[in-house]
Amino acid sequence: MRFRPLLAVVLALCLTLVTACSGAKAVDRADLTYDDIHNTGLANDCPTLPDSARGSIPLDSNTKYLLREVCMHPAEVYVKGEPANKRQEAQFVATKILTRFTTSLDQVYGDLAVTGNGINFKEMGGIDFQIVTVLLPGGEEVPFTFSSKELDATADGTAISTSTDLNGAYRVPSYRTSNFLDPKGRALTTGVQYAQGLIALNGQDDELARENSKRYIDGTGEMNLSITKVDASTGEFAGVFTAVQPSDTDMGSHDPVDVKIVGQLYGRLEKA
Repeated sequence: MRFRPLLAVVLALCLTLVTACSGAKAVDRADLTYDDIHNTGLANDCPTLPDSARGSIPLDSNTKYLLREVCMHPAEVYVKGEPANKRQEAQFVATKILTRFTTSLDQVYGDLAVTGNGINFKEMGGIDFQIVTVLLPGGEEVPFTFSSKELDATADGTAISTSTDLNGAYRVPSYRTSNFLDPKGRALTTGVQYAQGLIALNGQDDELARENSKRYIDGTGEMNLSITKVDASTGEFAGVFTAVQPSDTDMGSHDPVDVKIVGQLYGRLEKA
């Protein structure tokens, strides 16, 4: 009986160590079943490569290539906010990601070609957008569409190596669709229209017009794919990505803010 408190402490310590170690271990989703992944958040993680993967994959200008299974998992999100002092420049502020298990882009694919100036990647499809919401330190929520649609990125060199940096622009779809109804039942292609009294704004009713007239607005983002690990035997690569894009505008009712997304990158190169 007197050993029970000591046994409880030992068991608690063991469970703590096991949990800590398991959280830091990279898990290969290919070795897991549906039951192993369901409701665990592992599907939101990208595959990883060991630190020893420091190879290089040479490319031939006469061969067509595909980048497949490209995965981008956001780890940190920053929102550019206006400083309290107008003499200072606007800076990115760290936020908390509220969206739990559906933030990653996955199975993204596209053509990779060797050009006269280096290599060029053109995204063609996949799970290439996700709806994400983050929380600012002051309590404000900022929604945005994390996307890689129509990414057109270029890099120097004629190989995929640990020094490859792909940079390019991509399209950011509207956070709202045409059938989305706001709290007053207004939308782009559906909803209701009714007479609304004008607020005394000294004739400046631009804000009211933006609220009433919904628009589908696409944005443009800039993305950098920095490759730091390459396995030449399998064609796999991994690294980090950085993207800067606009946030949601609620279909034109307010101005967007810049959102910076940083996270892990994974993909695989194969011949077309």
